[in-house]
Amino acid sequence: MAEQALGNLKVINLSHLFAGPYSTHLPAGFGVSVVKVEKPPDGDLARRIDPFQDDVPGAERSLLFLCLNSSKKSVTLNLKTTAGRKIMRELLKFAAMLVESFKLGFVQC
Repeated sequence: MAEQALGNLKVINLSHLFAGPYSTHLPAGFGVSVVKVEKPPDGDLARRIDPFQDDVPGAERSLLFLCLNSSKKSVTLNLKTTAGRKIMRELLKFAAMLVESFKLGFVQC
């Protein structure tokens, strides 16, 4: 595989639904390593929005979710726990950018 221009950049994506996932989908297509962080137990709300592949609902079958999050890595973290925040701090050490769509002050690592 050819080296991509932005392949050395890393982005942490805490956003959900549309705007944030779309804004991180674009750089992922240019080789940026994007890690999507989802909350347990159900992850991003977009996983439950139709249309679904073959019209069969499921967390891995939402075409909206699959389109917006292709080329991304994914991890589930509970940022309300000490362990989840510790893992997030480790991820952030390697990130050039953090994208989130929470109320001001929610993310406190």
